[in-house]
This record gives sequence, structure tokens and C-alpha cells, in this order.
Amino acid sequence: MSIPSRPGKPPSIRDVAREAGVSHQTVSRVLNDHPSIREETRQRVLTAMAQLQYRPNAAARALSSARSRTIGVLVSNRSQYGPARSIEAIEAAATRRGWYVATASVRSPDEDALRDALGTLIAQDIEGLIVVAPQVRVFETIEALAPRVPVITLRGDVADGATPGVDETAGARLATRHLIELGHTTIRHLAGPRDWIEADARMQGFLHELSDQDLPVPVPVLGDWTAEFGYRAGLQLLRWRDATAYFCSNDHMALGLMHAARELGLDVPGDVSIVGYDDVPEAAHLWPPLTTVRQDFAELGRGCIAMLLGPDPDEPPLRPLVPQLVVRATTAAPR
Repeated sequence: MSIPSRPGKPPSIRDVAREAGVSHQTVSRVLNDHPSIREETRQRVLTAMAQLQYRPNAAARALSSARSRTIGVLVSNRSQYGPARSIEAIEAAATRRGWYVATASVRSPDEDALRDALGTLIAQDIEGLIVVAPQVRVFETIEALAPRVPVITLRGDVADGATPGVDETAGARLATRHLIELGHTTIRHLAGPRDWIEADARMQGFLHELSDQDLPVPVPVLGDWTAEFGYRAGLQLLRWRDATAYFCSNDHMALGLMHAARELGLDVPGDVSIVGYDDVPEAAHLWPPLTTVRQDFAELGRGCIAMLLGPDPDEPPLRPLVPQLVVRATTAAPR
């Protein structure tokens, strides 16, 4: 999704100073990272820049042909495999085309944190913004802030060709359908955290596939993406033996579930089948190797740069981003 720039005269350094309640010399010192500026003052100035969408040196840029050739990447969680892999690809694709990448991370997706992170990027004179964030409220806040640069949002609940993304719902349907075709009729789902776009899309795919096949639809168990959660949840759920198969919203929770099954003396896939999602590099080396859903995070990142800068004539055309079921050894017909 691209957000058009707002029309009107761009704000000046004096506007920022007035908004922050400081002198324009102080704003200049913040821009130049002067060591004499207190952290509280610096944050106030950065917040004012974000609120006014101030871009440093706008007048000078208009008088010359100089460009920063910098793309901002706003990240709310880069510890997960998918976002981290996409960011690597964004940086590589931008570098190949002679562009720089400035990254700002936010620990919590609230409006103040997002304003500060956006202000940090704007202070670096970015010419475009890529938002790699899993929560719905991040995108809502970014839309409300309406940055004065082209914006590309990377999200997993759309596949319309206008936004880089993989159809996560379709991927979850693939995983669930695979278990149904093996003969499983009681399937549970370990979902990701509430408000995460990918988690909700994968959960919806699971629920819709079961409903379409006229099978019981158990309430998903909300997790936190970690192997520890999969393990703890597995110790509770697997004792009941009320499901013969589990679809996990990511590979790490599937790994923890496999650990719990082994500890309880259950055979995978003899007693319980398990499917993950993401196809992390370790998935093929677990024992047994994990059946999962693969998506091309690197191509996703490359697509962001192509959408922002246009196709690269020196690179191969972008491939369709379609989730792929990778069948390994953790799924089989129920006994």
C-alpha cells in the first residue's frame, strides 16, 4: 500500500523549534548529533519532527540535484525469522542499486514509539519508507501519521499485487488440507499472538479449511511463537489425546510440541502428526524432519525494493509469492 504525500508547504527548522519549544539552533544541534544536547531535549525535537513530518535540508535539496538515496525501514520485531530474512533481502537489493538503508526499531508498537522511530528516519532524509511490522495497530498508526514519502507496507494478510506479501491464509489452508487428506479428522491449532497479522491470517486459513471440510473446529490456542510455549502447551494438550494432528503457526512452536510429545512417550508421526510454518533452516534437520509451509522471505524483501524503486533491469523478474507445502517426516495417516 502506498500512501501519497500531503500537499502543502513543507515545514521548516523554525517550525520544528516552535513545536518542540526550543531554539532553531538546538534543532540544528540535534540534527548534527551534538554531544551537548540532553536526551530529553533530543527526544522532544525528534517527536516534533515526526509530528510535522519535517525533512532536513528540504530547501537545499530543492535547489540542487543532490539526493540522499536513503530508504527507511521501520521494524517492530526483527527477532523472528521471517522479518529478519526480509530485512536482509531489502538491504541487499537496495545496496545493489546504489541506495542506503536506515533502520529504526520500535520495542512497543504504540503511537509515541512509532513517532520517535519515524522521526529518527525522517531526520536521515529518507526518500521512501518500508514498514516491516506484524501488528495491525502499527499500520493504522503509520497511516494516521501519513509520512511525506512513498510508503510500502510488508504484511501477510493480502496478496493483491499492490502490496508485497504472501497469502498466509492460503498457506495455512495447505497445511490443514494436507492433514485432512492423510485422514485426520481431529486437528488442533497452536496460533501466534493476538493482533499479529500473520498469526490471524494463518488461524483464519485453518478455521476456514476445517469448516469447508465439515470437520469439527476446535478453539485455537494462542501462543507466542516460541519453542518454550509449544513445549509447555504440548505437555498439557497431548495428555488428553483428543486430537491426532496439530498445525502450528510457526516452526519454533512445532519444535516445542515435538519435544513435549517425545517426553510423554508419544511417537511423531505415529501417535500425532505435526505441521509447522515458515520452513526455518533448522526444520529439515530436526528429528524427525519437520513438515512445514515455506515462503520466500528473500523474494518478499526484493519485491519491496522493486515496488519502491521500480523493477531492476539487471535482476531476474520477481517470482510469484506463493506458499509451498514441504512434506517431510512429521506427518502420516492416523493409526
